[in-house]
Amino acid sequence: MANTLRAVALGSCLAFTLTSVDPAAAAAGNRPERIQWFRDLGFGLFIHWSLDSQVTSVISHSLVGASDDYLERYVTELTRTFNPRHFEPREWARLARLAGFTYVVFTAKHHSGFCMFETATTDFSIMHTPYGRDVTRELVDAFRAEGLAIGLYFSPDDFHFLHRQGTLISRRRPEAQPVNNAGLLAHDRAQLRELMTRYGTIDMVFIDGPPEGLKEIVWESDADALVTRGAMETPEQYTPGVPLEGAWEGNLTMGTQWQYRGTNETYKSGTDLINTLIETRAKGGNLLLNIGPRPDGVIPIEQEARMREIALWNLVNREAILGVRPWVLTNEGDVWFTKAKGTGTVYAAVTRTDWPWGTAKTLTLKSVKATADTVVSVLGQNDEVLEYRPDVEPRTTFEQTPDGLRVTAWRAQRLYNDRRWPNPVVLKITHAEAGLEPPVVVTTEGRWDPASRTATLTGRLDSLGDATSVQVGFEYRRKKGSAEMYEKDDPWKALDEGTLSTVGEFRASLIGIDSTRDYEFRAVVRHPKVTLRGQTATLERETQAHR
Repeated sequence: MANTLRAVALGSCLAFTLTSVDPAAAAAGNRPERIQWFRDLGFGLFIHWSLDSQVTSVISHSLVGASDDYLERYVTELTRTFNPRHFEPREWARLARLAGFTYVVFTAKHHSGFCMFETATTDFSIMHTPYGRDVTRELVDAFRAEGLAIGLYFSPDDFHFLHRQGTLISRRRPEAQPVNNAGLLAHDRAQLRELMTRYGTIDMVFIDGPPEGLKEIVWESDADALVTRGAMETPEQYTPGVPLEGAWEGNLTMGTQWQYRGTNETYKSGTDLINTLIETRAKGGNLLLNIGPRPDGVIPIEQEARMREIALWNLVNREAILGVRPWVLTNEGDVWFTKAKGTGTVYAAVTRTDWPWGTAKTLTLKSVKATADTVVSVLGQNDEVLEYRPDVEPRTTFEQTPDGLRVTAWRAQRLYNDRRWPNPVVLKITHAEAGLEPPVVVTTEGRWDPASRTATLTGRLDSLGDATSVQVGFEYRRKKGSAEMYEKDDPWKALDEGTLSTVGEFRASLIGIDSTRDYEFRAVVRHPKVTLRGQTATLERETQAHR
């Protein structure tokens, strides 16, 4: 057994004692069967909520670079006035279940160090506010009662602790990192152990910072618990261009801010959020979609409205995102695919909005092949009735052609009064087989040549699929910096393409771009039936080494 520090509260101070950790349990990692269980869930609700929601600021980060006066006001005044008197966690949980969420991840402690749970490690917590009740316990109990899996967000950063310790508040300086700050690490470990042992089964933990010394606490406490961020890919505010290997979890805000922002906010449409959910599932990931409650405990109407729009789509189409895995292709243009795990059922989500109610649309799906037992239908519809049109039989028909599976389907279900429901229609195709073998392209590297002031991009064709030759090339665009995360992406620009009839590497030169900027690029392969892209890679500015 190895020794590890544990923090114990002694009045207003902290003392540290040694406890034991089972190395075998700590090194276990995420269990494979639990990872597959997690992938089946598909859709999680992220909740960012803390005491600075009262002033609608970015959660916690206003403390970085802040004056002592500001920090003192933040700690004393916001603690004195935080009172979510209208918090009704069971109502939150019912709405989440209705919207199709299968798990929740709640910010038990964000970077500020304010604990939304009862803790013996600090008085900077919800228990020392006018509300004076354990929000985390109430939320966990409510969501568990509604059948959702329970996850907790935990930040290893603790700005309040650092300030009291006399350490400059930062997210990057070595002395502010738990791995270099024994007191902070012990403080975090004690808090995480409280969360893992006092609230029943915690299914997953999102460690938003260096996980060393903390993820082991999760697995030691419960071998079935998962560490998401800290042990798997968790892309933030974007969807990867291609499926990532294994389980992954995208996390996304409805607007621009994680926490409640009462004014000056711009929200994504419900359609955009639904399309992101579909794309994420087609690429094998889970989507963790965030809300930021008001300081009084009410979900803002803009966020509730989007949850209810998603609820209607999921009421019709949920089987296309639960318990599914990627198909042989993620998408054919605006049609995105998932496949029911362990069966031959394929779902094709048609995300184009040019499909009016009461009309038929014909699609040719190049990657799907029907068998003698195939049935094609539209999720949510019975294929028999078009309201007020007894002369129309809205039946789905299909035929296998040399170009692919040709499907003609009707949009027959009225979901809005004006029949202008803008969200995707999903086709269900049973007993399907792959209609093609796709090529495989990999983005490998990009390098600057200072002498010629030219960048060389390199890709690799690993398979031609079922084609005798394919076109290969690259796309590139300026890469946004961390301060530009919420700005619109530049459009992709294409380089000239060439033809390959064998596997191997290929290259292209990039001339005339700004060598003081970072760029991102991806390899492209054009098969006779489909176009596929490799993972996005970074071409770093000329003065840096390529990642």
